[in-house]
Amino acid sequence: MTIRTALLASGASLAIAFSALPAAAQPVKPAYGTWGYAASAMDSSVKPGDGFWAYVNGGWDKRTPIAPDRAGAGVGVVVSDQAEAQVRAIVEELADNPTGSRLAQQVGDTYGSWMDVPTMDKLGAAPLKPYLARIKAVKTRSQLLGLFVEQGYAAPIDVGILPNPSNPKEYVAAVGQATLGLPSREYYLSPEPKMVGYRAAYRQYIQTIQQLAGLSGGVASADRIIALETALSEAQWPAAERRDLSKILNRMDRAKMTALAPQFAWVPTLKASGLGNIGTVYVLETSAVAGAGKLLASVPLSTWKEWMAFRFASDHAAALSTALDTARFDFYSKQLNGVAQQRDRWKRGVQLVNGALGEGVGQIYVERHYPATSDAQMAELITNLRAAYQERISAAKWMDEATRTEALAKLAAFDPRTGHPQKYIDYSSMMVKRGDVLGNSLRSAKFDWALQLSRLPNPVDRSLWGMTPQTVNAYYSPFQNQITFPAAILQPPYFDPNADPALNYGAIGAVIGHEMGHGFDDQGRKFDAAGKYRDWWTPATAKAYTDRAAMLAKQFDSYEPIPGLHVNGKLTLGENLGDLGGIEAAYGAYRKYVAAHGEPPVIDGLTGNQRFFIAFAQAWQSKIRDEASRQRLLTDPHSPAKYRVDGIVRNFDPWYAAFNVQPGDKLYLPPEQRVHVW
Repeated sequence: MTIRTALLASGASLAIAFSALPAAAQPVKPAYGTWGYAASAMDSSVKPGDGFWAYVNGGWDKRTPIAPDRAGAGVGVVVSDQAEAQVRAIVEELADNPTGSRLAQQVGDTYGSWMDVPTMDKLGAAPLKPYLARIKAVKTRSQLLGLFVEQGYAAPIDVGILPNPSNPKEYVAAVGQATLGLPSREYYLSPEPKMVGYRAAYRQYIQTIQQLAGLSGGVASADRIIALETALSEAQWPAAERRDLSKILNRMDRAKMTALAPQFAWVPTLKASGLGNIGTVYVLETSAVAGAGKLLASVPLSTWKEWMAFRFASDHAAALSTALDTARFDFYSKQLNGVAQQRDRWKRGVQLVNGALGEGVGQIYVERHYPATSDAQMAELITNLRAAYQERISAAKWMDEATRTEALAKLAAFDPRTGHPQKYIDYSSMMVKRGDVLGNSLRSAKFDWALQLSRLPNPVDRSLWGMTPQTVNAYYSPFQNQITFPAAILQPPYFDPNADPALNYGAIGAVIGHEMGHGFDDQGRKFDAAGKYRDWWTPATAKAYTDRAAMLAKQFDSYEPIPGLHVNGKLTLGENLGDLGGIEAAYGAYRKYVAAHGEPPVIDGLTGNQRFFIAFAQAWQSKIRDEASRQRLLTDPHSPAKYRVDGIVRNFDPWYAAFNVQPGDKLYLPPEQRVHVW
């Protein structure tokens, strides 16, 4: 879930469907507790001002173990599990009647093949043979480039399609650095003992996969593969640098691309990928692409083939025998993320179907689990949060009038989507074969790519969704200036129409505010109302903004979730700005609601304002294994859950008043050190 920037103290009305009733008459029959929160999750031994996340979630934290098949636990996991079970019922119903429709056949054969473990084990590594044979047959670097752009094969660069930042009504191609076998460049380059241990484990994993896949390998082969990936990682960009739009949006024609990295033979390579007629290409991490090109020329062809064969077997191990699947789990989940146990087969099968046929299943999910009334309530929430942002932007003293006019125009142009797309993807042309799990996976990837290519000649379709309805998440698209909330996230405790209004304002209200705030975060602010990448900020106002953002980044740099490993304030800045703006927009709207309907009663000894902040912290009721936390601190633009609460509320004046936070409390910041953007 993403979340972004704005500082709103006065609000706008943020009312849900029953808001016309007096506050005392609200029908409070929430899914959790007496008002929407289970008080047993709290830890009353912690002062709110010393640790607000622990005060709200400490009791839950102490008694809740992380499931052995999970990297973490929390509200998001609970809601995801619920959605997963709902989708399971749909998938198994379709699988039981595969002749009922084309979708039923596809779902039935996808899910049924996946659940047929005896057949997969009997086949062993045999399904790999035709694909590995294609790699083995490569005799030239030109042939190697041809495989690089085929779906399913690893490559040192990624090629994709996105809306044109200069003209978001049309599509363009993009080229950038690719994901390697380890999560990030630090895993190859850091001298930290943990990282050294991961590299040793990776070396053994490569040999295991090679042996199980029937590849000629061994220690020397594993060393060559790691050496190649290490050299690639040296040219790759750190995660924080990849967020900087001014650095990654490099528009090039074929001549400039050839000058940058001639080894990739761009004209035939892009043609082979289906992008031969695209005139504009954005090269993202330029030096990483150039570095990969140099290695393409200098590293022996045999080593590239060795790497591709290993990566193909590793990347698709889950679609093969238990032995290969387990080997991949043992390294990527157990060693890198601390997950002790593989997830139940049916759960992984549901994920597989969601990935291959997500909108087909999603249409049924919406019909069964998303009431039309939720759309109406969400529309009110979003409308009133938009009004709250308007008040804040209008009142921002550091913003000059020229920039303010553009900001308000962008806010007015926000396009909110809730629940589900208005039209769904038609999967009828995608071939699914019973008993061919690997083939089904590759055909799904090719279908998705062909679908994207089919859209290229046409204007950008703003009706398309980047998530399925059954996804527990939300997002903001700067190219379309859209915020999107799938049906599955609109469930308790994020959103509960029967709960105390403070719950919905503090939880889903802050999430909506976060997504809207992404349009004004450190990178989203660089797009205008139409989604065009354009600098519409005057220099003085831009400096005033970046000075405030830098203060927040510095605060988060000081947080140390794991001894010796800090939050990266630059990498997480956009999300932290979103969290700050989200809570402030939602709170401003909540106070407007209270002004219209009267001060709410005290419930469980808590005022309405206190319940609002508790609901916000409850939304980040989450814990994660140290191994997974280490990986995310290096790669994830989101801060750990604890700091998405404590690091945000300490900058927000109304939180101090609600819980009487005073100098001497651990989270206390003097007023002049609190970050205020809007």
